Amino acid sequence: MQAKEFMTREVISVPPEMPIQELAQLLTEKKISGVPVIGEFGLMGIITEGDLVDRVKRIHLPTLITILDVVIPVAGERRYEEELRKMAGSTAQDIMTTDVVVADEEMELSEVASLLSEEKVALLPVLRGDVVVGIIGKRDIIRAMLAHTAR
Repeated sequence: MQAKEFMTREVISVPPEMPIQELAQLLTEKKISGVPVIGEFGLMGIITEGDLVDRVKRIHLPTLITILDVVIPVAGERRYEEELRKMAGSTAQDIMTTDVVVADEEMELSEVASLLSEEKVALLPVLRGDVVVGIIGKRDIIRAMLAHTAR
């Protein structure tokens, strides 16, 4: 079974300038777990419920050591910067994940499931060229599994 057979075709997307409050309201009203961020030139990023939750969680300070009055970050500096960026953001563009894992509409169910699992992502935009034609979440995988075993 290929991705085009079980993906959600009616993709709800948002523009990069959408305010965070409207974005949260959209996810809640539509009962969806995330949305791709589509700009003038196509897919720019993706936002999931996790990105919104990150805005209110406790921040993890990076581990620092001081040697001869020089403060050196040991680990977690990048994560700290990312958390600060998301907490301070006010638009979709400010909090979106830009390193988006995507699927091709010809990918098989097992490939898509592996991608979701191995990359530890909640949603996969499905592309045809540079155009988002669908989206796949874990619920879509489960529905496809049920449909596949019913055959």
